[in-house]
Amino acid sequence: MKYSRILTIQDVSCVGQCSLTVALPIISACGIETAVLPSGVLSTHTAGFKGFTFRDLSSDFHGILNHWVSEKITFDGIYTGYLGSESQIDDVVEIANKTLKPNSPLIIDPAMADNGKLYPAFNESYAKKMASLVAVSSVVIPNITEACFLTGEKYLEEYDENYIKLLTKKLIDLGAKKVVLTGVSLDKTTTGVVVSDRENYCYYRHEKLANSCHGTGDIYASALVGAFFNGKTLEDSAKIAADYVVRCIKETAKMDNHWYGACFEPIIPYLIEKIK
Repeated sequence: MKYSRILTIQDVSCVGQCSLTVALPIISACGIETAVLPSGVLSTHTAGFKGFTFRDLSSDFHGILNHWVSEKITFDGIYTGYLGSESQIDDVVEIANKTLKPNSPLIIDPAMADNGKLYPAFNESYAKKMASLVAVSSVVIPNITEACFLTGEKYLEEYDENYIKLLTKKLIDLGAKKVVLTGVSLDKTTTGVVVSDRENYCYYRHEKLANSCHGTGDIYASALVGAFFNGKTLEDSAKIAADYVVRCIKETAKMDNHWYGACFEPIIPYLIEKIK
């Protein structure tokens, strides 16, 4: 298997088990050289913590990119998570154009919304800008809320498979080559992920847990990237990542007062076993 180098662009929440503190260890543990470009630094993530600090690192992007270009540094893939501004979305396109090797994947997790609402820092203008990034992506990994904001489709809490197929079709029409749609529950006891392109549609159904954890979307996307760059198909990568997240949530449920994230670290050996 080729030893790949990928770049992940997202924030650093120093405490909270999300974003880069999830992506870097998971992808590296999968045997992939993982370069990072932090979009910002927060003392903690923003869900449940009060008085957190935040520093926007947008002004560093161009200097870093120029240095990479001068050193002829390139990447076998780019994976983005939380991007803090519309300007950073434009920067990702420039970074991809200048450092991504030909025919290498640009994988976008459009981390901006959940439960029918945009995150407090974002608005409709941001969602439209994110749609322009999705339009040039190789793979997009949205939840249902994000898919709705990207496509302009109405968000529904209750839906059928035709609605899911409509969302994935609209994302592909937008320009995404492949879609991994997460959090798809077609009944009350299971949930799952859909992997789709213009010719294929695959739904992987798994156990739906009563409890949830912050940061599981980041864990999922990072595990998918780790499997995919180890030669797994996108469909198999989506399944492996889903099973890994389920086990992370179950592990977290054993802990006392571990409300701020998911205990993904003890389950990394399972992930590696499934990949290898």
